[in-house]
Amino acid sequence: MNDALVEQKAALRRQAYDARNAQEHKDEVSGTIIERFVALPEYAAAQTAMWYLDVRSEVRTRHRLADALASGKRIVVPYCTVDEHGANRLGLWHLTSMDELVVGKWKILEPPRERWGEAGKEIDPRELDLVMVPGVGFTRDGARMGNGQGYYDRLLDRVRPTAPLVALAFECQLFPDLPVSPHDVYMDKVITEKAVHTGRGRHAPRSR
Repeated sequence: MNDALVEQKAALRRQAYDARNAQEHKDEVSGTIIERFVALPEYAAAQTAMWYLDVRSEVRTRHRLADALASGKRIVVPYCTVDEHGANRLGLWHLTSMDELVVGKWKILEPPRERWGEAGKEIDPRELDLVMVPGVGFTRDGARMGNGQGYYDRLLDRVRPTAPLVALAFECQLFPDLPVSPHDVYMDKVITEKAVHTGRGRHAPRSR
């Protein structure tokens, strides 16, 4: 990635963080977004669904996770770890109770480190039928800007092409355009408090 693109993304990231931090009534607005998410036919069809656990000023998800756990679906949550080469990687955990979670890296709820890799709890990305994706900024056609750590880039490369990628965001996090790198993927849906935006999905060209 060239220096100009890095600087452009950093400036847009700061703008998006500021907008997200300033979002008022986060609990109420997040509730509206989650209602739209669980009403999706793609979510209804998913047997195994990944939810992210909100941190800082992200769209809040944790308050609805208990309902998701009671729905009969297999609910999966991510945690931040590294691969055998030391690169950032998301582990995937089959969550059956909110009591399984503790405060971990960056104050994100996650399974206890001593249980990582436990048989029957670790999930392969290819088992996911739908992925809820957080982010810093998005476009209405599904381009995504993350935190720059690469966790979701690496995960989404391993998810089945038929599994929808559904981003949650406040409307204030949407941009008319974002710089897209060759490794970036487009979301299938971007849900805000105002609308469900249809994205270009992973079949879109990876650069523009």
